[in-house]
Amino acid sequence: MKMKFVEELTRKILKLLPLKLSDKVIEALVQFVKFGVVGVTNTLLSYALNVMTLMLLKPYEIAWDYVIGNLVGFFLSVLWSFYWNNKLVFTLEKGQKRHLGKALFKTYISYSFTGIFLCNVLSYVWIDVLGISKLIAPVINLVVSVPINFLINKFWAFRTKESGEETRSESGREN
Repeated sequence: MKMKFVEELTRKILKLLPLKLSDKVIEALVQFVKFGVVGVTNTLLSYALNVMTLMLLKPYEIAWDYVIGNLVGFFLSVLWSFYWNNKLVFTLEKGQKRHLGKALFKTYISYSFTGIFLCNVLSYVWIDVLGISKLIAPVINLVVSVPINFLINKFWAFRTKESGEETRSESGREN
């Protein structure tokens, strides 16, 4: 998965906007777009794994096969997302270190909060309180949960250590 094209395209689009953006803001926006690209692949993989699990379990007629499908999709797609976010989005600068096990654990917590808890609460509000369609609610959830998930990952799950101190990870640096 190459992100150079995504990074260059994002920078070109941002330069076309009639806004005066600092280099730091541009870097953060590029990082957010790269996070979104990884998120799209994560979503597609989660769905594919869910469907494959349902197909594999169909002969066994398990009543709660959809729960197993959701769990398989969730656990493996978050692992996928962690790998690519670590490699391409929340990269390390020279001298920075990251404890991968701790970061992976925090990533699962982050995705659990936004993908399971927050989206279910929001879905209840959209569908049962406001009467929004069940087909539209997940899209609205993404608008809310993706930026929150990005911030949790950037400032908590993918924090790095530099000379023994906690620092934020920055984009555009080699691992």
